[in-house]
Amino acid sequence: MILRILFRNAFRNRLRTGLTILGITVAILAFGLLRTVVSAWYAGVEAASAARLVTRNAVSLVFPLPLSYKEKIRQIPGVRGVSWGNWFGGIYIEEKNFFPNFAVDARTYLDLYPEFILPEDQLKSFLGDRKGFVAGRKIAAQFGWKPGDTVTLRGVIYPGNWDFVLRGIYRGRDKTIDETQFFFHWDYLNETMRRKFPGRADQVGFYMIGVTHPDLAAEVSSAIDETFRNSLAETLTETEKAFNLGFISMTSTIVMAIQLVSIVIIVIIMAVVANTMAMTTRERIGDYAILKTLGFGGRHIAALIFGEALVITLTGCALGMALTYPVARAFTESLPNFFPVFNVSSSTLVLDVAAALLVAGVAGIVPTRTAIGIRIADGLRRIG
Repeated sequence: MILRILFRNAFRNRLRTGLTILGITVAILAFGLLRTVVSAWYAGVEAASAARLVTRNAVSLVFPLPLSYKEKIRQIPGVRGVSWGNWFGGIYIEEKNFFPNFAVDARTYLDLYPEFILPEDQLKSFLGDRKGFVAGRKIAAQFGWKPGDTVTLRGVIYPGNWDFVLRGIYRGRDKTIDETQFFFHWDYLNETMRRKFPGRADQVGFYMIGVTHPDLAAEVSSAIDETFRNSLAETLTETEKAFNLGFISMTSTIVMAIQLVSIVIIVIIMAVVANTMAMTTRERIGDYAILKTLGFGGRHIAALIFGEALVITLTGCALGMALTYPVARAFTESLPNFFPVFNVSSSTLVLDVAAALLVAGVAGIVPTRTAIGIRIADGLRRIG
């Protein structure tokens, strides 16, 4: 009964209420997409394992480390496994076709990343082909690659055209795993460097280290860095999450700007709903005066106004949330290289609802005070 009254009151002026709901729908949709962009920015951090460490040159990531470090790292107590690799930075056909591509020690690297699911026969084929590579299913689908296809990358850091044969397509263990990466054998890269640029051979860009227990991460990190202190290439070891956060911090200003814009959107729609509720209350002052003469108190009038505001905002919120999924899917398909992991999280939906409740609560304050404060005689005078 109460809900029926609230809906009838809310849609008494259908055009105005409809336009307000449309505005809320667009605002919630924009808010949800912006929050999803922020979540996508941190996807690599969320997917990082607490049991993996990254060791790089202490001066900068662009400076390499000797391959000979791997044996010393492997002997440090608490180390479960060691792998290594280089950022290749190759270009497929043209620069706009960006995707992460790495030269890695395949067997040890895939052992450290069980979240990359690769069929057994494809794994065996990949490990047996020095020029083979594996790609995530999203990037394979984007370019129409199939196992057995030859793909050529144009090297920027490592000059020349590099031919690879697709031997496997991996999928992520869950939705947080990036399925746009490209891995090939580090030995293929190193052998070519040894032949063409001997001074660049036997050097790696990073070591990936698995520890026996996440609680040992700090201890193992210190032990690794201490092992190579005062060497020609000192190391900096940190957890995979800290390493990824280091990249995020370079773009923290952009992330902050996106968050501010999402808040501004909510403030704007709050003003729109407040204006709608103020107009509605002013038109209905006579009704509230009659309710007072019948014995209804201030809390009843407040419940009617806040309830009406809730009906309007939650209707718009529900529509905005429903539209977020198809729009996010279209967004991902149009920009697959920029946001490989773009999922609408449950926390984003909770924020949508919280924002709608906040808008309804704030928008109803002034109209409620006006309706409760008016004298019965003044209210009745406005009727007819």
